[in-house]
Amino acid sequence: MSENREYARQIRDFSGLVIGTITPTDLDGLIEYKNRAFIFIETKHVGAEMPFGQKLALERLCDATTKSGKQSVLFVTNHDCDGDIDFANTRVVKFYYRSKWYLEKNEPVLSEMINRFINTLPEE
Repeated sequence: MSENREYARQIRDFSGLVIGTITPTDLDGLIEYKNRAFIFIETKHVGAEMPFGQKLALERLCDATTKSGKQSVLFVTNHDCDGDIDFANTRVVKFYYRSKWYLEKNEPVLSEMINRFINTLPEE
């Protein structure tokens, strides 16, 4: 639960930050895991697609962190909530890993996929 619920409800206006045709994007979650990996999380309402620019920026972010020597993955999840979103139980529809997209036909929950990813990391 958000410690700053009222702040979370504020609209973020990036309209003054347009650079040519580029506008800021957001990321719904980031886990830095023991200086070994980065886990990026983006969730969309069921049926909504990630805009091209956001997809490109998050792919490049994931690739750059991988090139730095850290394992990196981007999970894209779906939800159908109108209220609070329980991210752990959102359904992973696809993920980006080592410069490639993978579809998840069974749509496992995010917490399960994060645990799977962590369990595949090489030992320190």
